[in-house]
Amino acid sequence: MNRRTVIGASIAAGAAAVGGAYFFFRTPAPIIRRGDELTVGIWGGAQERITRQFCARPLEQRYGVKINYVLGGTPERRARAYAERGRPSFDLLYLNIFESRQAVKDGVTLPATASDNIPNFANLYDIAKLGGYGVAFNPVTIVYDRRKVAAPMTSWRDFWRDDLKGKVIWPTYPGAQGTSALLMAAKVWGGSESNIDPAFTNIARLRPFAAIQGSQDQLYGMFDQDVGAASVEFGSFTRKYAETRNPNIVIADPTEGQAIATNVACITTGTRNQALAEAFVNLHLSPECQAAYAEEIYYSPTIKNISFAPELAAKLILGEAAVNKLVDFNWDLVIANQPRWSSRFTREIAG
Repeated sequence: MNRRTVIGASIAAGAAAVGGAYFFFRTPAPIIRRGDELTVGIWGGAQERITRQFCARPLEQRYGVKINYVLGGTPERRARAYAERGRPSFDLLYLNIFESRQAVKDGVTLPATASDNIPNFANLYDIAKLGGYGVAFNPVTIVYDRRKVAAPMTSWRDFWRDDLKGKVIWPTYPGAQGTSALLMAAKVWGGSESNIDPAFTNIARLRPFAAIQGSQDQLYGMFDQDVGAASVEFGSFTRKYAETRNPNIVIADPTEGQAIATNVACITTGTRNQALAEAFVNLHLSPECQAAYAEEIYYSPTIKNISFAPELAAKLILGEAAVNKLVDFNWDLVIANQPRWSSRFTREIAG
């Protein structure tokens, strides 16, 4: 028997051992099996309710699988995902814009890729493909009480107008709102993530503040009690607050753009249920689920193939031009500088 014959016989024997020719050379495509369980880490409230209706229940009914939810904030599930890196108990977790991008770099979650299980991937805006699968735009912007300003606020520089002296409720740092406020202040005063001094110098000029706010609920309570005139907050939540509690509140669309914020679905590295996780993501990116987010909590869709009635469309970020106007940042620099900026904020702004 010559060498070629020996090698061929060895291959045939190996193939026979696994029940079919040459299958052991291929990585099998992930499939969904009856009885599989998917563990999803997500926020509670409307987001849990909507995804149960449009993602979890259809999958459970179609495939005979079980979807388990772990509810809470991103710090808890992010810490758990990092602790379990490579052997995750989460199959899918939802993170914010900078956490998601960092998790991919750290090998905790997988990058967004086209897949037969996610045909809706083709409809995503490009910026929603970073750090995982962006499922909602929820930008941070200027919000203000129309009764307490001399003119509408149309620029981030308007915080420094004379009629707003002593009336600004500034967001604490760190946090999504405080980070956006700091970075947009840098942008409009000639700085950037790599040159943050103009932000701190000019924010300090706004002192004394009417207050410093640390949460949406705190800000809305301050607006209810006429503590101040303007702040920086998520536009979607504030619109809901304005429509249900305080019709004097305006959600601005500044000429420089709103600061991008994105909710991102992240599939964990090492999940044993990748196909099921991808199917869940695909349903989250369906027009039906995206429409429910927009109608209930004013989260803007990350897919292009969707439309709304004019009244609702006016309250959302829709279309390439509007999405491209969202201001993104160098999150590597932001994350690296967060401890130093936090100390500086405490000392120069909040102190």
